[in-house]
Parts: sequence; C-alpha cells; structure tokens
Amino acid sequence: MSTSQIALPVSISEAEVTREKTLGGALELCAKAAGYDLDKELQRDLGVDKGQFSRWKNGTEGIVWPKFVALMDYCGNDAPLLWMLHQRGYELSSLRRRETETERENRLLREENAALRRVLQGVST
Repeated sequence: MSTSQIALPVSISEAEVTREKTLGGALELCAKAAGYDLDKELQRDLGVDKGQFSRWKNGTEGIVWPKFVALMDYCGNDAPLLWMLHQRGYELSSLRRRETETERENRLLREENAALRRVLQGVST
C-alpha cells in the first residue's frame, strides 16, 4: 500500500486508547490494531527508519504532522490523536467526525430517494 492510500478503518475502543500511558504506546496501538508492529514493512511504506520509530516510541523525538497523519491513514485508525485528546482532558465518547462531502451527498440522495418513495406510495394508494 502506498502512503497516499488510506487503509480501511480499524475500530479502536476508548478503553484501548486510554489504557496507553505514552504517545509511543498510542503509536504502537495504532500499528498493532492494523496488524503491524513498528516493523520494516511499516517503516518502508512510511519512509521512516527503525531509529526514528524507536525515538518516536521512546519520546526522544517528536513526530511531524505529515508523518503522523500518514501513519494513522496507513493503519486506518486515529489512536495516537485520540490518546492526545484524552491526555488534554477531552471526553472521547462525545467526539464525532465531521461529515465528508461524499457522505453528505450520499445522505442527501438517500433523503431525496425516501421522499420520492413516500410520494409514489401516496400516488399508488
């Protein structure tokens, strides 16, 4: 998978995220939930070397936003971001994602379809 692709979403529970003690642990959870270790395949696909992964995990080097997003996209979950929000005092159970343009279009089409069905049912009775 290239890093320009986004993986299928992987479900991460609030309990899993809040159980992690460090950002490094949350990074590992992100990879583990997608079926990876912080291993050579993941390193190669993200363009990160073993040392850099190790420094991220140990908290001795920060992770820049583009690589942070690439890791979450590649693994299909937002575990590290959710961990950060939890650490900052946010209630994870009340967060929700914004509707994407495609999701909005689909919702509007479903609503239009339902309205047309109601009209047609009224005509046929």
